[in-house]
Amino acid sequence: MTTAVSNEVAVSTWNIDPAHSTAQFKVKHMMISNVKGEFTHIKGTLKLESSDITRSSVEASMDVSTINTREEQRDAHLKSADFFHLEKFPTISFKSTRVTKKGDDDFAVEGELTMHGVTRKVVFDVESLSPPTKDPWGNTRIGLSASTKINRKDFGLNWNAALETGGILVGEEVAITLDVEFIKA
Repeated sequence: MTTAVSNEVAVSTWNIDPAHSTAQFKVKHMMISNVKGEFTHIKGTLKLESSDITRSSVEASMDVSTINTREEQRDAHLKSADFFHLEKFPTISFKSTRVTKKGDDDFAVEGELTMHGVTRKVVFDVESLSPPTKDPWGNTRIGLSASTKINRKDFGLNWNAALETGGILVGEEVAITLDVEFIKA
């Protein structure tokens, strides 16, 4: 008697919990200090292949209208055509193309980041995925933190102003940190 061996791969689907996820950024202001902000409405899906995480994938998007730097005038300027041009480009999106293991629990997630109508390759460094945990409502959750740096000019975010003392008002390098919680579908 022959026994069939299953070659099925365990892939699970996880949805981003926008209430417990943020995308934060920081950029130099006047070449002396950092301005920090965040996008508070992130949505997306992780397809997690538990037997080989490098075969997993993620897609996510952020609502540009949720930008918050704790300063209304600055937020309005960032939503204008000088920067994100909210009316024309209301979302920022990311779609992974490759996951690479960097260590026992760390990964690099490469993908296409689309912002301000421009798509560029970006690599996020991902800290270990947390173990699945049940919440008080019976859902299973996991979380992760990821980070990268981009040059905002690569995405057409070119606005700037020269300073009287030399230098520029807004730095070009932007550090991005994601803290994302997922709920098993």
